[in-house]
Amino acid sequence: MNMELLQNFKSLLQLFNSTGVIAVFLSVFALLFDLMKRRKVWDRYPPGPWGLPFLGNMLQIGIRKQHLRLTELSKKFGNLYSLQLGWVHAVVVNGFDAMKELLIKKSEDCADRPNLPVIEVLGYTDKNEGIVMARYGRSWKEQRRFILSTFRNFGLGKKSLEDRISEEAGFLCTEFQMKKGHPFETHYIINNAVSNVICSIIFGDRFHYEDEKFQELLHTFEESLRETSGFWGQVLNVIPWVIHFPGPHQKVVKIQRKMEEFLLVFIKQHKETFDPSEKRDFIDAFLAEMEKVKDDPDTSFTEGNLMLTTLDLFFAGTETTSTTLRWGLLFMILNPDMQCKVHEEIDRVIGKGRNPNSGDRVNLPYTDAVIHEIQRYGDIFPIGPPRRMIRDVNIMGHFIPKGTTIVTNLSSVLKDETVWEKPHEFYPEHFLDTNGKFVKRDAFLPFSAGHRICLGEQLARLELFIFFTTLMQHFTFFLPDGEPKPSTDASYMFTLAPPPFKMCAKLR
Repeated sequence: MNMELLQNFKSLLQLFNSTGVIAVFLSVFALLFDLMKRRKVWDRYPPGPWGLPFLGNMLQIGIRKQHLRLTELSKKFGNLYSLQLGWVHAVVVNGFDAMKELLIKKSEDCADRPNLPVIEVLGYTDKNEGIVMARYGRSWKEQRRFILSTFRNFGLGKKSLEDRISEEAGFLCTEFQMKKGHPFETHYIINNAVSNVICSIIFGDRFHYEDEKFQELLHTFEESLRETSGFWGQVLNVIPWVIHFPGPHQKVVKIQRKMEEFLLVFIKQHKETFDPSEKRDFIDAFLAEMEKVKDDPDTSFTEGNLMLTTLDLFFAGTETTSTTLRWGLLFMILNPDMQCKVHEEIDRVIGKGRNPNSGDRVNLPYTDAVIHEIQRYGDIFPIGPPRRMIRDVNIMGHFIPKGTTIVTNLSSVLKDETVWEKPHEFYPEHFLDTNGKFVKRDAFLPFSAGHRICLGEQLARLELFIFFTTLMQHFTFFLPDGEPKPSTDASYMFTLAPPPFKMCAKLR
């Protein structure tokens, strides 16, 4: 009998030593754990679609058109609904009413950021958080206050910065004029121009459009956006431990490190020539602040944060504004009658003898309406960076517990069918009253809202107005002969960018 028991025990060991059986056992255990975890909290959240084990609803919302999927789901589950994103419980906020209730009326309650594994993989830590994804606490408050103060010191809200933007718009016009009416692609020319504005604040200098090193930086930057927002970036968010194994996902980190190498060159140069009595730019100001608080062990002014905050500012000051301008030129080509109305208004108010300035905005209601409609219809930043609840909230008949990740579908506000007369058309009259005067719209939230509203909003609005108005003052834009009508089917890289298109610019 004892021999029989021993034999059975050996057989059992052999069975469990089988790789296949162990894998099945672990899978069943993980499935049960996943199910128990969901059931424990499911009744605390707004309703939502049932998801797959481990992945949750990630396959349902996809990657490239997430904002559209999120809006579709809201028609079934309401403007507040739950999603399971891997292991993360999230609540999606759709439509203007829900966005206003949470982001504006309960602004501080949802001012935190969640811990995203992919961000940690890229080098963001509790001590070095940058600004965009920084948790709601001392570091974020210090950095936001410092950035706004430094930007003001370097001209934001003053004529000096406006003159710098106007000068860069002139350089951009020169580049367009050099094409002599021949077809060309605007992508990197506009990227270079817009990036020069933020570079003049961060690095203290602009870059020539032929500068090969800077062109490489812009291309690397775009590749970083594409990789981080793409499939492998999503994989690292769900299973971050795969970073320890070789594979195509390593490119996400490789591109990030290449971006950091570029910036390290600028930071090293600044350290070598640093003079505390003469702050030339943002990096100098940060170095001075590091020296001032060097004895504070909890300070956010660290070497790592200098790198990550600079990266965040470079992204925020380049991608969204340049993408908006490219959409603007595309919409003017596709709507030549609107382009003519903009030309007529600029000619009447400004003429050809001087450069546009911010004071002209009030006298250019149609042009201002067109710029706002470009932002609304172009839907440049469709999904805001995720937020995290600081405390429990009851909202619109639903309970959202502390610690919940919040996904803000800004696209659903800019295309809200209960707010906009023609939400799915390019219609500048959304921002004009019956007398042709410009009107603000509460649902115009391309920069988000509340505590985590984009801190570059003031700079972006000024850049858009000066660049767009200057270009329209000098050129008529049209399609090359024989070219098919460009598509408006956007590509997603955190921002929605227009597909590549060629155009001609004729000097007026």
